Amino acid sequence: MNHNDLPVPDDAGISSPASIESLRAQIDLINDDLIRLISRRAELAAEIGHVKTLEGRPHHYDPAREERQLKYIEEVNPGPFSAAALKSIFKEIFRASLDLEEANDKKQLLVSRKVQSADTVLNIKGVRIGGDAPPIMIAGPCSIEGEEMLEATASFLEGKGVRILRGGAYKPRTSPYGFQGMGIDGLILGAGAAREHNMLFVTEVMDTRDVEVVSEYADILQVGARNMHNFALLREVGRSGMPVLLKRGFAATIEEWLYAAEYILAEGNKQVMLCERGIRTFEKWTRNTLDLSAVALAKQETHLPVLVDVTHAAGRRDLLIPLAKAALAVGADGLHVEVHPSPATALSDNEQQLDFAGYEAFETALKPLMGVVSAKS
Repeated sequence: MNHNDLPVPDDAGISSPASIESLRAQIDLINDDLIRLISRRAELAAEIGHVKTLEGRPHHYDPAREERQLKYIEEVNPGPFSAAALKSIFKEIFRASLDLEEANDKKQLLVSRKVQSADTVLNIKGVRIGGDAPPIMIAGPCSIEGEEMLEATASFLEGKGVRILRGGAYKPRTSPYGFQGMGIDGLILGAGAAREHNMLFVTEVMDTRDVEVVSEYADILQVGARNMHNFALLREVGRSGMPVLLKRGFAATIEEWLYAAEYILAEGNKQVMLCERGIRTFEKWTRNTLDLSAVALAKQETHLPVLVDVTHAAGRRDLLIPLAKAALAVGADGLHVEVHPSPATALSDNEQQLDFAGYEAFETALKPLMGVVSAKS
């Protein structure tokens, strides 16, 4: 055969390649599509996060859902990327979406300074708490044990200018056989002593069924550390419209603490005070570990007043003064301390309560740092 008779392919058998510029132009168009689709995906993820928040589900990360998506991506991957490479790309998208969900959630939280930049200042029957108000002192016995001891304590504290009397009528105890409080009789005594001595009365409510009756006697409802995750109770005290002192759970993160406050505010109740009372750590020399960083962060992230319970933070009388000074130094709006006429004979927490002489020393040491709001001021 004559080679001249063979067909000659164009470019010696090689098709004309597309130019680099035309290929890049196609990539640019695909990038535009990817950006639009990823942005739309992010909007949907943010909406899911908002719905979760409304449903009371603060944890946005769903590992089971992520695992299902990654498995599907591996199954439908047409190449040329390996399954590992494609999953790595999507993991970054998942992470960015989660960050967006949580960032948007924080913007929408009623406790957040992004929603309300100015400090919330509570005015409870003329007693101002938070913002530019002087730091407040809440003091009184761990438990209301009887009329005589409560009257002596209230009379003493009134003389020291304390405007808020604390006292437990219902006591959550580790042991079911420990003193559980006087119940309704304790409420009657607490409210009576507070009125007699021109003070407000704060006491703990432990059960949704008790919110109504406790509200009849108390000026401030306390939600204790053990009940910080009791979402039904948080909603109920929110609906009560009463001022609420919300203690941080001893194993709760700061985020969980703020979400607990959100439950109350979400019911339309803006009269909420946060109270740091120490968290449980591996330390054995103190009852708890006072988390001062939580106080500073709560003041920075929220507009709510932040108080510190120094009594439960350490469980030791000898540490109350330095802890109180530290709390005020990081911006606490007030202190919470337990005082009893005779701590040695107290029916609960007798090792951490101050007697009257101890409170006088406590007050004297703190005077340069706080002006205890007096009945005469």
